[in-house]
Amino acid sequence: MSLSQYLKTRQPLVTKSFSYGLTHDQLAHAYLLAGEAGTPLKETAIFLAKSIICDHPNPFADEECVTCQRIDHGEYPDFVLLDGSEDSIKKDEVRDTLNLFQKTPLERKGVMIYVIHLVENMTLEAVNSLLKFLEEPSPYTYAILTTQNEDKVLPTIVSRCEKLRLILTPRREVLEEALALGVEKEDAEILSYFHNDGSLLQKAAGEESYQKMKVALSNAIDALSRSPHFARFIFETEIAPLLSSKASARFFFDLLTLFFRDIVAYHAGNPTALTSYDRIIAEAAKKLPHLDASLLAIMTMRGEIELNIKISLILTHLVKVLTQE
Repeated sequence: MSLSQYLKTRQPLVTKSFSYGLTHDQLAHAYLLAGEAGTPLKETAIFLAKSIICDHPNPFADEECVTCQRIDHGEYPDFVLLDGSEDSIKKDEVRDTLNLFQKTPLERKGVMIYVIHLVENMTLEAVNSLLKFLEEPSPYTYAILTTQNEDKVLPTIVSRCEKLRLILTPRREVLEEALALGVEKEDAEILSYFHNDGSLLQKAAGEESYQKMKVALSNAIDALSRSPHFARFIFETEIAPLLSSKASARFFFDLLTLFFRDIVAYHAGNPTALTSYDRIIAEAAKKLPHLDASLLAIMTMRGEIELNIKISLILTHLVKVLTQE
């Protein structure tokens, strides 16, 4: 499903609001695109940006024109993306972007657009730099900010933006769409918690980094059920090398949370979500101690990633907590 189809069929309010601004030349100078984890925030923000400067909009971007293709390949100088999914967005990044946007546009369209993905992951200094620019925007400059947690966005930023919200598609529908696209059931069951669109889920399932993480995590759950020594070995040799960034570490802890929720559910006699992993989950539910406390520990340690603690230290502590009698 294309982004245009996705918006029209699943996000009618966003479609109606933004298409009105496009067709009546009444776009706001700044938008805050909010949505829960899994909604295609970054992809939608970039698509909306393309729609403003597309060569053949109708009224949204056709995604095939030269301008759209140049944005996709990072070759359009009047478009900038700052991505907070990997690491915090720093003051220097925002300052350099704003300095660029105070100059004359390089392209003949005369429009400049910047997207800040996950604005809640900006440092305080970066936020202060952004606020001044939002208060006094340059003519023909547009900002599209995204957030997965509006409560973490300063009210002064929210008040300066027109808010658009993406609505979650029911997980059952995402699963059905992914399976129809040929995604393996085990991948669809896992990734439907991270991607709220079948096409994006399909793309994620084909990434080598995900496949490696999935195998390593399955081995880790199995190892935790065997012995503390074997678990430490698996975490050090298979898990740690995969967690080279905050984003990959967050993803691992979120995956582990999913598995342990199912382990707790199985132990309590309740239905599980990851049915493709019933054998591993059943074995872990029989052998692992203090399951509720383990789930809480995983969720707590997930927050330590943002404190810049070495991932290896967090993993070492995690194995100790999960395997202690």
